[in-house]
Amino acid sequence: MRTAQSRDRYRKPLKNSMLALFAASCATLAVTSCSGGSGGTEAKPSATKASEKSSPTASADPQAAAKKELLATYSKFWAEQVKAYAKASDKGTDLEKYATTEALARSLGDLQSLNAADKTLRGTPKHDAKVTAMGLDKKLPDAEITDCLDVSEWKTVNKAGKELPAAKGVLKRYVTTASAEKWGSKWMITKVEQQRRSC
Repeated sequence: MRTAQSRDRYRKPLKNSMLALFAASCATLAVTSCSGGSGGTEAKPSATKASEKSSPTASADPQAAAKKELLATYSKFWAEQVKAYAKASDKGTDLEKYATTEALARSLGDLQSLNAADKTLRGTPKHDAKVTAMGLDKKLPDAEITDCLDVSEWKTVNKAGKELPAAKGVLKRYVTTASAEKWGSKWMITKVEQQRRSC
């Protein structure tokens, strides 16, 4: 009995010691796993950042600067055209700096018609222009712009300054396409066409 009791006496502390050791091992393993998991989590963003730096993004688009430059030219072309139509003359404007060939001929033709009819245009049209095609690798780089032109605030007035009503059925918002070519270091608007559809 004493032997059995003594065995039980030693078994309990031994059993408790084993449990303590097992618990300590689990705790150590848990800490190691957590620290390893944490390290892995921290490594992922670093790897992501590295891949982001090495991979091309939309901001690194080689055509982005060219598109921005083209849209600036298109905006200036319209600013000069509005200025010319407000007095039915291209004198004192820089229209020829931004438009050429068919686009310039069309603007000058409109100005002659306005002048002959003693009419001008008052106000400013609104635009929502986007570059829809671009060929920078060509010998003569070219591009196309698609614009939603809103002329609802661009009014025709007579010589006395009276606003004239628009013809029935005329669209106030419509799609316009413009062609452009890069002559040397600058873009030139070469053609503007009104599409018979609203936007």
